Amino acid sequence: MKFYRRLAPFQAISFDLDDTLYSNYPVMMATDAKMVAYFSTLFSLEISPTQAIRSTTFDYRFWSPFSQQAVTADPQLIHHVGDMRLATYTLGMKALGLTDDIASEQAQKALDYFVQQRSDFVVPAAVHQLLQSLQQKYPLVAISNGNVDTDKIGISAYFQYRFHAGDLSTTTLHKNQRLRQKPAADMFAEACEKLLIKPSQLLHVGDCGRSDIQGAINAGCQTAWISCYDVGKPLTVLPNIELADISELCHLL
Repeated sequence: MKFYRRLAPFQAISFDLDDTLYSNYPVMMATDAKMVAYFSTLFSLEISPTQAIRSTTFDYRFWSPFSQQAVTADPQLIHHVGDMRLATYTLGMKALGLTDDIASEQAQKALDYFVQQRSDFVVPAAVHQLLQSLQQKYPLVAISNGNVDTDKIGISAYFQYRFHAGDLSTTTLHKNQRLRQKPAADMFAEACEKLLIKPSQLLHVGDCGRSDIQGAINAGCQTAWISCYDVGKPLTVLPNIELADISELCHLL
């Protein structure tokens, strides 16, 4: 544990999920491979393909232009990864010749399968033990740009609140507005209003120098940077503390 700024007393802890509480990279690599197989099977068995479709590999190179097309049509999709993926799948399937109705139906099924697969892993027992210990002393909150199913991976019960980018706000700050992804302050502010605390009383723990550390600091929160996974964007501003492993949070108990 390294200290870069004085850590003032805090009343609650918020956590990023992917690559903070667990390593997400291998999960996503496996999920991407499963999605390529999913679409190949879909078009070979359930939907009669043309020869062009039979020779298509449904990896990121196929979907990327449709993702860009979706965001160009609706820039707000960047704040909701599920909706963006759904729009991408729908546009891609339409381009392959499916009708609007069938494309929408199959895109939703594909998205559901994606979320199942990207949530098909086991959170380390040590993380369960840590969260269980921390929740005895602090309210815990999850703040994520992603769409992992926290019920399926078995960590929902530790968190008093869970916020995902794209969720509808229920607080006075952004009532009925979709919460923007980090580094926007929306989810940090939402958490503080729900917990009835000042932003300075929230310690946010995350791996990304931009989304988590810069975002939380700009929102007025304190920060703990998880440096072990080396997949998020690098630091541009120093956190309060650096943790080589999430387990080091136990020293704050």
